Order: sequence, then structure tokens, then C-alpha cells
Amino acid sequence: MTGEPEILVLRDAEAIAGEAAARFAAAVEEGVAERGRADIALTGGSSAGALYRRLADSPWRERVDWTRLHLWWGDERLVPNDHPESNAGLVYSILLDIGARTTQSGEGAASTDVLAGHEAGATVPADQVHPFPVSEAIGRGDGGGAWAAEQYAEQLRSMLPAGQDGLPAFDLILLGVGSDGHIFSVFPDSAALAPDAPLALSIPAPDHISPHVPRLTLNPRLLETARQVLVMVPGSSKAEIIEQVLGPERDSRRWPAQLARRANTTWLLDESSAARLSLDERTR
Repeated sequence: MTGEPEILVLRDAEAIAGEAAARFAAAVEEGVAERGRADIALTGGSSAGALYRRLADSPWRERVDWTRLHLWWGDERLVPNDHPESNAGLVYSILLDIGARTTQSGEGAASTDVLAGHEAGATVPADQVHPFPVSEAIGRGDGGGAWAAEQYAEQLRSMLPAGQDGLPAFDLILLGVGSDGHIFSVFPDSAALAPDAPLALSIPAPDHISPHVPRLTLNPRLLETARQVLVMVPGSSKAEIIEQVLGPERDSRRWPAQLARRANTTWLLDESSAARLSLDERTR
């Protein structure tokens, strides 16, 4: 699917989180209506945290059919789930009911999560939460990252419907954009950009951007088969990279986020991150 994305410039980061929550809920509803379930690839970062806090609270906690939802991750850091840099850990700590974290049955939104000290979050069944197998990978030592990527790719192939070229098709992929223009853990000139790159990859620790830890990432070609892609980019610190990524010059090896300039994609910016865009770029 080619073409240009929809670009929405909202008031601030909270407005982005609110719009993203509504689109998340709609994607779940559409997936459930069409095939009885929805598959969503999650992301990390502060914008994702704001979204997950919205989804864990009313009214979205009650509106989303969490029991039909399968959660995946677009990328992960090769650190334990309780590490502050873990993308899965971010979701566990903010969004998910304790049952999904402990593989025990959750008690529903009316119960109290006494370990976390807050009301129980979304009651996604534990066997429908699919993080990268980082603990096992760490235990394997060298080569564990490649093993984890292969395991994750196999799960995706076996559990998601096939789209274009047989690639797994998500109902929704959530993305942020790094200060260097990366998406997932696909950095400029990444091996993940090669035409024959596998479905999931182990990525060495980047030197140019923190955290400096090894990563696991999905192949950005999965953006082609997703029903919807949602890119959330708030804040003035991202204004320069947004100007480059959404500007006239095209070079996806330099700015991998340009791979999300697609007709199935919506970019949610705020006034600060969109400040350096031209009027035409802001209103696409």
C-alpha cells in the first residue's frame, strides 16, 4: 500500500494519547468483528506510556474487549522485563492486570492490584500476551538474541493471518520515532532494511543512541500488511527529526521512519513536534 499518511496535529501530548486510545479501541473492535480477535503490536517510550495509562483507566478499560485481544511488541531491549528499559515491562506496569504479569487469572477491573498499588488494569488473558522471549535469550548468552528473534518470527507466522507476500498482518501497529529517525529498533542503515532481512532480527547495541543495549525488532516490511499503523510523536525535542522525516527529501536508509509514510498510517503530532513543518505538510 503506497500513498501518503494522514497527519493530525493536536494540542499536546495528552491530546495525542486521547486520540490514540480511541483509535486503539476502534482497531480492536474492527478486528473482533471481522475475525473474532485483534492483534496489536505495541511500542515503548513516553508517548506509549501516556496511551497505556489512558487505556488502563475509564472509559477505555470498560469499552475495549480485552478478552479478544492479542498483544505483541514491535521491538524490545534485551533486558529483563522488570528492567526500567524494558518495553514489555512498561506495558506490564501501566496497562495490564496482574494476571497477565503472573500467568494467573485476573480478577477484573473492579479488583485491586495490591502488588502494584493501583486498581487492576486491562484483563488480557495471560496466554494472549506475547512478549519477545528475553529471559530465555539472556539465559542462553551469546546468540540468544538471534534465537529469540527466530522464536518470535515463528509465533507470528503461526498465529497471525497472512497478508501481502505471506507476511503476518496486524490489525494495528503502534510506533514512536527516535531522535535519529528510527522506528521499532530499526536504526539508520540497519540490516533490517535489507530486502532479504528476516521477519524478526537481533540488533546489536547502538552506540549513537541510548539505551546502549542489544535489541530485538520486527522487520519494517510488516508495516505494508498492517491494517492500520499509528505513529505518536509529541514534544519539541522531536521537531527537527519530524521536519526531516516528513519533508521533501526521501531516504529511508537515513530516516527509517519514512517507511511509515504510507496510506494505512496516521501520524499523531502535537503543536510542538509539528512546529517546523510547512502548512502543507501539517495538513496532509
